[in-house]
Amino acid sequence: MTTASTRYESLDAIRGVAVMGILAMNILAFALPFSAYTNPLAGGPVGDLDLATWFFSFVFIDSKMRGLFSILFGASTLLVIESAAASGRSAAGAHYSRMFWLGLFGLIHYYFIWFGDILFLYALCGLILFAFRNLSVKALVVWALLFFLVAIAFLGGGWLMFALAEAGKLPPEAVAQAQGDLARLNADMGPNAASYAKDVATHLGSYGSIVAEKLGPKATDPFIQALMFLWETMGLMLIGMALFKSRMLTGEWDAARYRKWAVIGFLIAIPPLVGLARYQYANGFSAVSTFGASLSLSMPFDIAATIGWAALIMLLIRTAASEAVRARLAATGRMAFTNYLATSIVMTTIFYGYGLGLFGSVGRTALYLFCFGMWAAMLLWSKPWLDRFNYGPLEWIWRSLSRWRLQPMRKVARA
Repeated sequence: MTTASTRYESLDAIRGVAVMGILAMNILAFALPFSAYTNPLAGGPVGDLDLATWFFSFVFIDSKMRGLFSILFGASTLLVIESAAASGRSAAGAHYSRMFWLGLFGLIHYYFIWFGDILFLYALCGLILFAFRNLSVKALVVWALLFFLVAIAFLGGGWLMFALAEAGKLPPEAVAQAQGDLARLNADMGPNAASYAKDVATHLGSYGSIVAEKLGPKATDPFIQALMFLWETMGLMLIGMALFKSRMLTGEWDAARYRKWAVIGFLIAIPPLVGLARYQYANGFSAVSTFGASLSLSMPFDIAATIGWAALIMLLIRTAASEAVRARLAATGRMAFTNYLATSIVMTTIFYGYGLGLFGSVGRTALYLFCFGMWAAMLLWSKPWLDRFNYGPLEWIWRSLSRWRLQPMRKVARA
């Protein structure tokens, strides 16, 4: 029988994989203009190796690692709520205090460190998530599906409008507005995107100029992004709560069940995702095709692949990972907040103009060398830190702020 400590180690370990995996997504946005995140030709023609790297990322990594991180946030949120209630504290007070400070951390992260923040979005979702804490697994799944349907309709409607505008099939009264929107989309997401060179120049500027742009013209971006991605993220977090309640994320399923879910998830997801990759390639990575394939058409299959990844990772943690590997991953996961923000600080310092100034100068494939280096750093430093301290540095600050008193940081040696 699995003990409670082992179960929570499994949850921490998969969270460790998720925080490493999200860097595999974000490394492109740290080092290249955002137009290149979805479109490999945004800066012009690329070699076959970089194109193959884009293909692998689109099918296996992009959105799936963010999805896994979101699922684990939902599971962890439910765990914190249950722990607060079990200890006699106000579950609502504990939860909403945590979300308030998380949202503030997210805004600081966005404005003063990196534009790709997800913490503010997570905090907003967390405000809603509390209402679902007592639902059954079945009810959580039903609600998740409803949120996914809204997300698909919302983003899919945008793609359909762009596709009709490109094909010249809109009513006359809608053409002018749609053509303007389509021109902006092509400038932001198309091949040889007009925004590419401007984005490079911006991020090779001084720290002050980068921050000034986010405090000025892009000050509302966190709120706009929250509106775009709240629906999908809420669905993923509800799935995380359901998987936690079903004991999938605590390591209590047998290996055959994990294997079955992994196989089903990937069988549902991979063929359509390969088809969507080919759709973009066949259309010369037009802005409309990359917008549709990346943000709306791929969503159901990204979700299936995310659940497949969760099952596969749990299977490997249970059956293949050594005790030492599990301990390293679990420590990385327990310090996910610190590791996530530390990654932003390290990567922006490497690539931005106020650091080493490598922004826009490293190819898509070579960027993963930086990713591997940061993974190694997370695995190497997290466990020794937690051998000495109760929390990661930012986890300690977050917990102390949320409870309105300093928490004990250094571990006390047992007699």
